[in-house]
Amino acid sequence: MGSGRHGDGNGLYLVVDPSGARRWIVRVTVKGQRNKQGKPLRTDFGLGGADIVTLNQARDRALEYRRMAKQGINPRYNATQEIPCFEEIARQVHIERLPTWKNPKHGQQWINTLAEYAFPKIGRLPISEVGQPEVLQVLLPVWTEKHETAKRLAQRIKAVLDVAKSKGFRDGENPVTTIRDARVLPQVKQKVQHHKAMDWKDVPAFYAQLAAKDAMAAKALMFTCLTASRTSEVLQARWEEFDFEQQMWTVPAARMKTDKEHRVPLSAHMLSIVEPLRALRSDVVFEGQKRHKPMSNMAMLMLLRRMQLSDITVHGFRSTFRDWASEQAGVSRELAELSLAHQVGSQVERAYARSDLLAQRRELLARWSDYVTD
Repeated sequence: MGSGRHGDGNGLYLVVDPSGARRWIVRVTVKGQRNKQGKPLRTDFGLGGADIVTLNQARDRALEYRRMAKQGINPRYNATQEIPCFEEIARQVHIERLPTWKNPKHGQQWINTLAEYAFPKIGRLPISEVGQPEVLQVLLPVWTEKHETAKRLAQRIKAVLDVAKSKGFRDGENPVTTIRDARVLPQVKQKVQHHKAMDWKDVPAFYAQLAAKDAMAAKALMFTCLTASRTSEVLQARWEEFDFEQQMWTVPAARMKTDKEHRVPLSAHMLSIVEPLRALRSDVVFEGQKRHKPMSNMAMLMLLRRMQLSDITVHGFRSTFRDWASEQAGVSRELAELSLAHQVGSQVERAYARSDLLAQRRELLARWSDYVTD
């Protein structure tokens, strides 16, 4: 069934989102009531996700809403609401938030975490009955062993319970907040893990090995090294982002971690990588196995593994560049950080320092390119 709205009759619709998520809605016209334009008041009501609410349940709920509307009663304020379970609310929140995520993968990870850890224990529990003991039942088994996962899990449970309260299905303080404030969960001392990086002195020899390869992953990794960009920024690059006359690559804000557009000045060495790829006439710069689609975000990492560099990560080349900029190039911290598209200084400082130091960054990246390719 394709995306869009599919009618069941009598105002009941199955809405299929582009992501494949499905939910029920009912459209009713409230007798005797009119909107601001003087037309009969027609309004839609969500009945829940199709993976939780069956067709018969949706029809029954829709029938209740239509009966009230025919009597001149607005269901929005008078419908007798059944208390939904935790999983039902969670899946509705997931559907509602899909447009806010930068890519579908983030949205899928959001619901997958709940499906793996929360749904088996509290998924069928009425949302009004989820309290501190139930939340602890979910969090405690993973709090110390998978602490980062557990923290994300807590945030997602909190979001679901907050939405349930806003819909009138709960009252009182969110139990996740109470648990945090009371420090009920054991403290976990976390180790800061840095991406493994290559020493900047070893990069020229490594780059020479890359340049001898014809694989698209090698070309993408060469471009990633020279631009000191993130994997996703490079692999999702499209030709319309490149201005070859101005020798500029502008990464749109939607793809940047900082949600701010980033200009990357292109050196002659960078241009020598991407310009020949224009002959492929693909929508993306670094095309994968499927036409007009970027390669997998694991492609460059797997190339490193095939080169017997199991202790190096793609992201680590950003650290390599940063070390070179400080130790060898001797540039300021601000210039080095801006070249990595990092935010520099406090919010007040950033408000006054609006320049992205493009000219200086162009010179710095050109020096880096010359060093790497020497």
